[in-house]
Amino acid sequence: MLNIYEKFALIYDELIDDIDYKTWGDFINKILELKDLTPQNTLEMACGTGKLTVELSKFISNIDAFDLSSDMLSIAYNKFKDNRNVRLYNLDMKNFKFNKKYDLVICGCDSLNYITNPDDLNKIFFNVKEHLNQNGLFIFDINSYYKISKIIGNNIFLNDKDGIFYTWDSSYDEKSEICDYFLTFFVLKSHNLYERFDEHHRQKAYKTEYIERKLIENGFRSVYKYSDYSFEQINDTTQRICFVASIN
Repeated sequence: MLNIYEKFALIYDELIDDIDYKTWGDFINKILELKDLTPQNTLEMACGTGKLTVELSKFISNIDAFDLSSDMLSIAYNKFKDNRNVRLYNLDMKNFKFNKKYDLVICGCDSLNYITNPDDLNKIFFNVKEHLNQNGLFIFDINSYYKISKIIGNNIFLNDKDGIFYTWDSSYDEKSEICDYFLTFFVLKSHNLYERFDEHHRQKAYKTEYIERKLIENGFRSVYKYSDYSFEQINDTTQRICFVASIN
């Protein structure tokens, strides 16, 4: 079993402050305006510590959000403990179930790349479709095939930031199209005293055409693709691809 998002949850927000969640939220809000959609119920899958949820809650009034990691959810809880419009659940996106349908389903921050079994991805797409209202939207992003196989894969990254030093060693297998990330963290606890912990993450590189085909096979009729939560078209070197899919 992979060691994922345990102690890492405590420093996650500090390490991803380079992600512009406000821009992501603005993009989603603009899509809703263009589609003339005012969500009455929104579902966010793999919400993590709730960074994107914070932005969504600025223009969406009713959000159910879930994550597999209880450690990540504990951080998110502190952001929303006084907000009755956001409800948090500890669920797996491979088999989640709610007894209602949603106008909007969101899955951000390349969470679907963590689904390394294509059969599971297929089940997720079907499950999302079953949870969507007829005029609903499914908005999600992935790390592109190019990014995982050419930028991250078989590479080593080092970072030293505000008392947190970490190494990121990636190993990409061309046959399985899976990239293993081996991360080692050293977190400053007191003067010259660091705590070490390790995490092992795994993501699959999915080709854009495959994602689009599986969405259509599972009942989605229109699929639009954008570059990194902007309205720019994707190209061969796009690193984050945002999908907007609907079932009508």
